[in-house]
Amino acid sequence: MQTTLCDAAKRLARAEEAESILRTCVHCGFCNATCPTYQLLGDELDGPRGRIYLIKQVLEGHPASRKTQLHLDRCLSCRNCETTCPSGVDYHNLLDIGRAIVEQTVPRPPLQRALRSGLRQLAARPTTFSHLVQLGRGLNAVLPAALKAKLPRSPLTGSPRPPLRHARQVLMLEGCVQPGLSPNTNAAAARVLDHLGISVVTIAAAGCCGAVDYHLDAQHAGLERARRLIDAWWPAIDAGVEAIVQTASGCGAFINDYAKLLYHDPDYALKARRVSELAKDLVQVISAEPLERLVCHSDQVLAFHCPCTLQHALKLGGAVESVLKRLGFTLNMVPDSHLCCGSAGTYSLTQPALAQQLRDNKLDALESGHPDLIVSANIGCQAHLDGAGRTPVRHWIELVDEALAKTPSVT
Repeated sequence: MQTTLCDAAKRLARAEEAESILRTCVHCGFCNATCPTYQLLGDELDGPRGRIYLIKQVLEGHPASRKTQLHLDRCLSCRNCETTCPSGVDYHNLLDIGRAIVEQTVPRPPLQRALRSGLRQLAARPTTFSHLVQLGRGLNAVLPAALKAKLPRSPLTGSPRPPLRHARQVLMLEGCVQPGLSPNTNAAAARVLDHLGISVVTIAAAGCCGAVDYHLDAQHAGLERARRLIDAWWPAIDAGVEAIVQTASGCGAFINDYAKLLYHDPDYALKARRVSELAKDLVQVISAEPLERLVCHSDQVLAFHCPCTLQHALKLGGAVESVLKRLGFTLNMVPDSHLCCGSAGTYSLTQPALAQQLRDNKLDALESGHPDLIVSANIGCQAHLDGAGRTPVRHWIELVDEALAKTPSVT
């Protein structure tokens, strides 16, 4: 796509990157065929091709408007279009660039600013978030239905983790909302890894990965969180941990981008690259191990929801399904498994109407084979789908952990 950046755009830190991405796009429209918001709304500007054109206009000097901002806001950042694109357009990075420019010139209404700021503050305080979840569950009987749907249905039991006892060690990102919404997930992951001879090192100072800030109009704050997380992890990396494991693919996708996002930072570029190299989704670590050491027996029929960040960002579509089948679980086929569930980080809170439509469509597909349980690999998707009050939704590693608890491992 021919592009002529205006003088102001040429001074942007990521100007060359933006121009290169724009020139990669041939405007073919294949992306619209798999874009969830285009399928729902049928508006060219609510598909990747239209959004690319809006960003191009802004970079060429045309004024941005609230309408421009709305169409960019409606994007789920699911990256389905990147999987579909025959030209390899780096859409999500162009979207980040475009959103940052529009944010500087188009003021948001006060309620939007307050919501986004509140979500960023909560992500930075996982303990506060956990206390609010517990409070909400205590007041469950008097809460309005919309708020009640945001609370987990399953018991919030914190399970013990194995001691640090193996020579092979990994770090694990604890997450910002997962400890409050699904506290057993990381403990279950630590126990399964322990079965495989891998210990999880806990770093108390490690916090949020920065994704929530970065995608809610505070890119500088998001990158600062990334730097702080790198600092917290670095002594353990120096000591030789073999991987940084994420049990939430949304966090994993962002950490995977650290190398690119901090490429021009003289103090953090090399460290960020090392962190991105070490970053692994949990399924990558487990699938590389001898799974015969995990003897699992379960009569439950599962449907797996593959998060967009797992299949389109990390390119691990089918990986969890493969592991679960190798371990003896029965999985249903899920139609239209490439489509987003509508969670998309904080999207279910900032765009609730669209998110609910996408969730209901996704649940119809997941439930088409009448599973006993739905499992996923990302806390946002898990909470969003489970909030409908239909088939229970859990993290896949919890099912593996429970099956292992019933059957001793083979040594």
